[in-house]
Amino acid sequence: MARIVLRVRMISGDHLDVAYEEPGAADDVTIQHAVTALASDNGLLRCRHGDRQMVLYSRGVAAVEIAPRGAVL
Repeated sequence: MARIVLRVRMISGDHLDVAYEEPGAADDVTIQHAVTALASDNGLLRCRHGDRQMVLYSRGVAAVEIAPRGAVL
């Protein structure tokens, strides 16, 4: 299972780190899927923020940093 961490900067200026997982995929495929989903106006990603499941809608996202090895902190 590929697991990447995304640091998401929202349009409001706030940011948060979320984990995105895709079973049976390599890291580069998972990154491509996440970027493609967030590039469209109606895109969304089901992610984890700590122990909570969340849905990230692309309309509120201003920028994304990707770290396949762990938190960006």
